Amino acid sequence: MAKDYYSVLGVERTADAATIKKTYRKLAQKYHPDKNPGDTKAEDQFKQITEAYAVLSDKEKRQQYDQYGDAGFHQRFSQEDIFRNMNRGDIFGSFGGGRGNEDIFSQLFGGGGGRAPRPPAKGQDYSMQISIPFRLAVRGGERRIDYRSDDKVEQIKVKIPAGIEKGSKLRVSGKGGIHPTGGTPGDLYLHVDIEPDPTFTRDGNDLLVRAEIPYSGICLGTSIEVPTLDTPKRVKVPAGMQPGQKIRLRGYGVAASGKRPAGDLYALIEVVVPNNLTPEQKELLEQLKAVDL
Repeated sequence: MAKDYYSVLGVERTADAATIKKTYRKLAQKYHPDKNPGDTKAEDQFKQITEAYAVLSDKEKRQQYDQYGDAGFHQRFSQEDIFRNMNRGDIFGSFGGGRGNEDIFSQLFGGGGGRAPRPPAKGQDYSMQISIPFRLAVRGGERRIDYRSDDKVEQIKVKIPAGIEKGSKLRVSGKGGIHPTGGTPGDLYLHVDIEPDPTFTRDGNDLLVRAEIPYSGICLGTSIEVPTLDTPKRVKVPAGMQPGQKIRLRGYGVAASGKRPAGDLYALIEVVVPNNLTPEQKELLEQLKAVDL
């Protein structure tokens, strides 16, 4: 079920960090488990507002949530990711009660009923910026990256999902820092930038490409070859088509991924205006001009 974290907290999407924190703490005082013993509805409400606060109080997570919406955000962030690096003292510290912060958190978010065991210690998460080719982002595939850790360079093979967008984040499990007491390693987060393509531009799941046509082809109709991500496709241009209109090639856009169908490719019609005319061309154009064409 979709969640609107802003509605859960009852704040505007433009609310600043201070407003979000103040609103959360007011709601948390009301629904805190120690103030509502045995009240499962209050406990559920407390879970919801705490999850919303964990996302909206974190600048990076909030940006991802705003950019991708609820469904896209939860494809990128697990429940563990949402609460990772969260200051639990900031959330639970001032509410008092008979249980410690970790006990409350484990019971509510550790999974299963009753008090869950404290999760094992985990190493520090690392982050790294990577740049991938436009066509790899559109079609998906694998990318090998050089990753330097502890003065060693390692090649990591990363799976790139089809249709990934600039600013997305990929997680490589276990490639972060080593915990000093022998806990599990942290994770490596790859922040994705996408290189421009000389031929195509992108609009959501659709691709755009320029199609230059001579003036005679616009007037009389013609056929042209339109580049695609694979081999060019020959398409008809009907007579009288106007500059700026588009020809649609269904299914030739961003590759399908999961339940999301493939996007489309649009050829944007542009009229070629020659810089230099031959005497014959000038004469013919003068004749057209004489008949108001």
